[in-house]
Amino acid sequence: MVEVLGLTARLAGITTILLLVLATPLSWWLARGRSGWRTPVTALVALPIVLPPTVLGFYLLIALGPKSPLMALLQPFGVRTLAFTFEGLVIGSLIYSLPFAVQPLRNAFLSIGDEPLEAAATLGASPWARFWRVALPLALPGYVAAAILVFAHTVGEFGVVMMLGGAIPGETMVLSTEIYRLVESLEWGQAHRLSLMLLGFALVVLLTLLAIEARSKVLLRTREG
Repeated sequence: MVEVLGLTARLAGITTILLLVLATPLSWWLARGRSGWRTPVTALVALPIVLPPTVLGFYLLIALGPKSPLMALLQPFGVRTLAFTFEGLVIGSLIYSLPFAVQPLRNAFLSIGDEPLEAAATLGASPWARFWRVALPLALPGYVAAAILVFAHTVGEFGVVMMLGGAIPGETMVLSTEIYRLVESLEWGQAHRLSLMLLGFALVVLLTLLAIEARSKVLLRTREG
């Protein structure tokens, strides 16, 4: 059980850190850009929210399997397949949890408005400095919300994990697939304990997000006042 918890936390932690980095430029572009491609890209990013996880997992299984063109490019480096591996789970989690990072960050960047950035520009700040010294600190609640959402979503994901990683002990066996295994084995007591733990975790996540939202509204009113 310790191994399962450790693997789950590792997967969620790596996914969260990578997505906060990868989603930042995309979210900034979606919030502040002027390109006509923003609408289709926004829809593409949000697709995992409405797409059945098994469908996404199926296509990821094909894309990361040994017969895919992508894996053919990696075979000279000794990588035959990423399906049913921890690395494959990380890739799947990055794609499936992408909207849970992009949307809070995009909303946070949108809520900043133009005035703080324009004020920084009049003081001679470069675009890079305006982002790091003005936009990023003001968007901090969005980063906290994104991190919590991505971590929680990764912990609870089942469909993509099962399709892409299966349930290999020590490699791809995480909490969601462990609960499934326990139910299949009629180990109801242990399944109840793990399910209640995830239920409590989900409740804490929701309460934390509501507290962050309330705090953000107070800060926004203070700034506008």
